[in-house]
Amino acid sequence: MNFSKSLLTLSLACSLFFGCKDKASNSGEEAKEKASSIQKTIAAAKKPKTASFKIEGMTCAIGCAKTIETKLSKMDGVQKATVDFDKKEATVDYDASVVTSQKLVEAVQATGDGETYKVSDVKTNKKV
Repeated sequence: MNFSKSLLTLSLACSLFFGCKDKASNSGEEAKEKASSIQKTIAAAKKPKTASFKIEGMTCAIGCAKTIETKLSKMDGVQKATVDFDKKEATVDYDASVVTSQKLVEAVQATGDGETYKVSDVKTNKKV
């Protein structure tokens, strides 16, 4: 009889322990799902802006264009920067809450001796 009581008590304790653990595990999963959903909502609201502009004064793809592209890419708030030497054009995806298109232009014009590169035809729009 004592053995049966002990076994019953042990099985009851195990079911309670593991039952609670499953509920806690589910709550943790639900919390992760909610957090993920919130992060996706925030990310959707903070879609990057895209700026494109012409750059005059570049004489080569490796030195000039690559140097400007690297400088833009390293700026806070810039997600992606590409400079096309042949088209003499830059395209930058950026977070407008961190950096402005004017700061991007200033960074390009400050590259080199500060007078070599001239930016024109700046266009900005929200990236889709």
